[in-house]
Amino acid sequence: MATLKLPTTVPSPFEDCEQLRKAFAGWGTNEELIIKILAHRNGAQRKKIQETYSEAYGEDLLKDLDSELSSDFQRAVLLWTLEPADRDAYLVNEATKKLTASNFVIMEIACTRSSDQLLCARKAYHAKYKKSMEEDVAHHTSGDFRKLLVPLVSAFRYEGDEVNMTLAKSEAKTFHQKICDKAYNDDELIRILATRSKPQLNATLNHYNNQFGNAITKDLKADPEDEYLKLLRSTIKCLTVPEKYYEKVLRMAINKLGTDEKALTRVIITRAEVDLQRIAEEYQRRNSVPLDRAIAGDTSGDYEKMLLALMGHGDAC
Repeated sequence: MATLKLPTTVPSPFEDCEQLRKAFAGWGTNEELIIKILAHRNGAQRKKIQETYSEAYGEDLLKDLDSELSSDFQRAVLLWTLEPADRDAYLVNEATKKLTASNFVIMEIACTRSSDQLLCARKAYHAKYKKSMEEDVAHHTSGDFRKLLVPLVSAFRYEGDEVNMTLAKSEAKTFHQKICDKAYNDDELIRILATRSKPQLNATLNHYNNQFGNAITKDLKADPEDEYLKLLRSTIKCLTVPEKYYEKVLRMAINKLGTDEKALTRVIITRAEVDLQRIAEEYQRRNSVPLDRAIAGDTSGDYEKMLLALMGHGDAC
């Protein structure tokens, strides 16, 4: 369900590097050429381009892109060119900073990556920042948020499809009891969310709905303005129906006064090789507007072209 469009015949990494050098040459940067190349290469191909660029020219492609580009377009291209684990490490680190802090970004990355992907992100974080992701998340969050987020970023879930229905029924009852008691930060509730496989969690939530007559996310709206409950609901969505979570992030980023370019960029960049088509379908179902049209109406210039290219627009060369 990715939207990334690759050319029928992919040029060699060296050919791509030659074209990128041409894009950087002279007085002006050829942004269109950069988009045509990088926005139509997958993760393995982009990694090879970076390695070849360094070998051929003795320079860092990311640094050259950083110096040649600017604004939201620059951020989109740099995040896209980074290896996924390095990108996730960067986004989590950014989300712990005072001016860019976001519990939701930390949760999103912890809950939508596979166990191996999250482990790679933690390793990349350690290598780049010389400390653990868990340490930074614990240090820069507090109270209930810390209690939920540290186990989530530390998780290594089972990835199989097997489901224990007896356990699902039992843990559905546990969820219901904790919610009735308003024990939203209970250790057992958090342990279930942080350790169970996604199929197991889906089975538990289906039992919850059938047995108690409401979706668990509805029962967690006792106080719609409570930030911790918002995070808890989003955690459940990310783990079980990520396309609905991402649809809301995009809707909030686009359908308000002033576009939230950081959120828009993050979703398009991180999901273009994963499930952006499904997210786009959910967006159109929910908003009666195609996602690409919404993006085109809310962005402009090279930034718009980059995002739309990652959605499958334009020619791959």
